[in-house]
This record gives sequence, C-alpha cells and structure tokens, in this order.
Amino acid sequence: MKRVLSAESSVLEALRSAVPGAPARTLRQMLEHGRVRLNGQVCRIASRRTCPGDVLEIGRRAFPPPRGGLEVVYEDQDVLVVVKPAGLLTVSTPHEKQRTAHAYLREYLKHRSPGSKVFVVHRLDKFVSGLLVFAKSERIQWQLRRLFEAHAIDRKYLAIVEGDVERNAGTIQSHLKEDHRLRMRSTPSSLDGKRAVTHYRVLRRSAGLTCLEVSLETGRKNQIRVHFSELGHPIAGDRAYGSRSDPLGRVGLHAFRLGFEHPGLHRKMLFEAEPPPEFQPFLPAKRNRGQGNPVFPETAPDVANRIEPNRPA
Repeated sequence: MKRVLSAESSVLEALRSAVPGAPARTLRQMLEHGRVRLNGQVCRIASRRTCPGDVLEIGRRAFPPPRGGLEVVYEDQDVLVVVKPAGLLTVSTPHEKQRTAHAYLREYLKHRSPGSKVFVVHRLDKFVSGLLVFAKSERIQWQLRRLFEAHAIDRKYLAIVEGDVERNAGTIQSHLKEDHRLRMRSTPSSLDGKRAVTHYRVLRRSAGLTCLEVSLETGRKNQIRVHFSELGHPIAGDRAYGSRSDPLGRVGLHAFRLGFEHPGLHRKMLFEAEPPPEFQPFLPAKRNRGQGNPVFPETAPDVANRIEPNRPA
C-alpha cells in the first residue's frame, strides 16, 4: 500500500488513517518489523513527524522462512521448489516424523496460508542436497508424478566420486532391486529389477577424486550411489555403498538442476542451485553461465560409452 500524505502528522497517526480500525499494537508491530517506509526509507519511529507530500508505504507481512535449512527458490499457487540441505529427510520414516522437508513445508504454509497443503512429488536421500519440487494439490502432484514416470524431467547432479574415472563420458545401465538389507543393487535379470540408466561426464580429476556431472534417464532409489559404487567409484562419503573417504564431511552428491513442464502454467521451468561450499575445492576452475548453456564447461567426451556396472557377489 502506498499513499501521498496531505497533512502534517506523526507516522503513527498517518498509519491510523491508512489502516482504519487496526489496533495500535498492530500498527506499532508494522513499524517494529520494518514494514513501514517514509519517502522510500524504513521508518520505525511512531512519533516521527510527516509533512504534506510525504509518501507513506506499508509493505506486506514478512513470513519466517521454513525451518531445517530449507531454501524456497520458487513458489506459486501450484508448486513449491526448494533446496534441501544434506542431513534432512525429504519425508517421514518410522523413526522420524517431524524433522523432514515435508513437515517443515507444511508448517511454513500454515503460517502463510492457513488451510494450504503440500504434497510430495519425489525425494532426495537424506545425505544428498539439492532441488526438490512439491505440489500444493493432489491434482498437481499427480501431473508432476506422471512427468517423472515418463522421464520428462531434466535432472542433473554434481557427484564427487573416489578414484580417477577413466572415460570422459559414459552411460551406466542395469536393473536395480532391493536386497534383504534394504540396499539397492544391480541384478542380472531384467525380470527381477527395474531398469536404471545414468549418464555422466567428467568435469575435473584431482587428488584421487573425480567431479562428475550426472544426468538421470530414470530415477530409481539410490540409483546414482549404486551405479558408481558398482563401477568401482563410490560417491565420496557414502559409506553405505563402499566409500572409504569423507573429504566433504558428507555424501558428495548435490542435485543442482531441476527442469519440468509446469502443469498449471504450461511452460518449461528450469531451476539451478549453487553447489554448497564444501564442493568448491573439487569443481572446475571456470564455469560457463551463458544463456542456455550447461552450468559447467564441456569436456571432450569419448565416443558414447555404455557401461554395465560390476555385479555384486
């Protein structure tokens, strides 16, 4: 709200005139929270005098960001796009119901728009950071999930893996199933597992580690972690899948790009999340941020390689 004052008064009196019926306590809270501007400058002093011709502005109420280190990068009436930090679950488990991205976003929307709901579309593993999209209705959730099922989603990850990956680019393909320990692994039978395809290219090799850009053609549980473990290059810090080092102090996997056709707006949306600080020592020195270009510079790829991961014993 913006209005030009026609008479001399205090800021508090001008607010009373601008918001008739508002309690004095509410008007003072507006001042305390920095929502009031006088001639473009934040004003927190109720007794400050105004003059005819001064411009009084009242900004919208500021809502607290979601808890848990979540960063909201986009929000509209249909979707929420957030960056999840490593260490936070996407959804609840039998052992943890409250400290999840889903729970924190429900709380966030409750403050902003009572009665609003949030629906899970896809997940990131607990110790993986990066972009997630949530829906605000079951209809939008269903439409987004159909895009994921049709592999019509643009998803790219940064992965820091152990060892020097020999080929500059390649594709890993297998069928994945969950074993009795609830770990995913490749299986020789296409009837006994779900098809999983992972594409990668090398961005940098250094000190026994390789930085990769990874693209998912399918999105199976733990797919990237399993494929590179079976290839002999486990994700750094991923002890569950064979890593013996922890140079980042966490699992070295970050979902930096997410693109999809917005079900409500009917246009392509593309989001990118900067790598966390712990990734910086392992990234290429130069980045290409040109319009429509990849986030990281191309390396000279080999002729297309399709690699079958090592079979577990």
